[in-house]
Amino acid sequence: MTDRQPIALVVDDEPDICELISMTLQRMSIRTDIAMSVAEARRRLQEKQYDFCLTDMRLPDGDGLDLVEAIQDRPFDQAFPVAVITAHGNMDTAIAALKLGAFDFVSKPVNLERLRSLVQLALRLGEDRILQKQEFPPLLQGQSTTIQALREALSRAARSDAPVHLRGEHGAGKELAARCIHELGPRAEGPFVPVHCSSIPAEFFEQLLFGDESAGRDVQGLLQSANGGTLFLDEVTALPKEIQVKLLQVIEDKRFQPVGGAASQPLNIRLISSSRKSLANETRRGEFRSDLYFRINVVEMIMPPLRDRKEDIPLLARFLLRRLTEHAPGNPPRAGQDAIAALQEYSFPGNLRQLENILEKALARCESNTVHAADLDLTSEPPVPEPEEITEHFELSASTTAGVIQPIYPGQFETADCETLDDFLQTIERDAIEAALNETRWNKTAAAEKLGISFRSLRYRLKKLNMED
Repeated sequence: MTDRQPIALVVDDEPDICELISMTLQRMSIRTDIAMSVAEARRRLQEKQYDFCLTDMRLPDGDGLDLVEAIQDRPFDQAFPVAVITAHGNMDTAIAALKLGAFDFVSKPVNLERLRSLVQLALRLGEDRILQKQEFPPLLQGQSTTIQALREALSRAARSDAPVHLRGEHGAGKELAARCIHELGPRAEGPFVPVHCSSIPAEFFEQLLFGDESAGRDVQGLLQSANGGTLFLDEVTALPKEIQVKLLQVIEDKRFQPVGGAASQPLNIRLISSSRKSLANETRRGEFRSDLYFRINVVEMIMPPLRDRKEDIPLLARFLLRRLTEHAPGNPPRAGQDAIAALQEYSFPGNLRQLENILEKALARCESNTVHAADLDLTSEPPVPEPEEITEHFELSASTTAGVIQPIYPGQFETADCETLDDFLQTIERDAIEAALNETRWNKTAAAEKLGISFRSLRYRLKKLNMED
């Protein structure tokens, strides 16, 4: 932190809450400004640069979500962390705020221990060294539009404490991206604990995750190991159903109870998950709990497959060849132009992991310091598998025979689905707008641009379709 005393903006129309928060922050050597309405908060935001903001959701002249959105829309060098105060148990509102860019939330009645933890995290989040740090691992470097978009998304996610879900194929770098979010964020000094869900037998999962205090045991679980840092659930769709229920409770209560333990323990972690399968499809099939889906899928990112970033292959190959021979004498090997061309033509079903394996085998065959196309032996690589998620935008219709897949939207107007053509068109419009808002984390300006309409037009359509809330 700098020597300047931090200053917070607290927005709430309840004087008792404002006084409680102000006294707590004062003891933490933080100055506080109070605003009791959206209008007053907007005026103060114009007058002063704050280190963070804590706003109630329900205010006399508007919604705290409007303030969250306004702060997130500020220029990068003027933005700062904003958290929200929600009614007890109102997780839907908290998730809406996280989607808009809020970094965290606290429920009424305000727990002072939780508030102090949140404030400390906000101050770390706002430090210049975190906001300016943009160091990405070599395998996430490159000039392709897909990897540049991913790096931007990772940077935004690192400035929040919201749960993130990473979706992508085997070997696409999901754990690498999760570590990147952790290391660029305010929890970088804390532990990063990966849990490979698909490799843990169901009967041992609870003990491994929660720990075991039964029969005199004192086994620390992975949740406790991750306390203060990040828990990464790889292949989260493999979580057993009974563990899904317990994990949901942990997320909502921010506490966990070891197996056989007499009392629950406080938990302060960031949750990042990943999956190869579509989490939405698994939820639709009943394989994954819908309430847990909404808790962990606040920010979703798609990891680009290597075949979508072929222009990055020369850089990736150079780095991997250096890494594979870092302890060997002499100059590091290089990939010839014919090898690069062959790699760029290949589809890489195994992505980054497969590229490293191909180069490692090529080095064993190579008789010089240059790897050529013949050394790669791509003809012996496994064929491209069939797409695993063919039902990404489809669902089974109850009226169809088994195995026949029908689109969610029929391609033409049917009176069985909608009473009028206007109803049919509004259904399509509503779903298109909702998809754009979800993709942009409910940033209306970005959603309007994605839809190719003006911000004012989007506001009008949201009102017309009763989607303002």
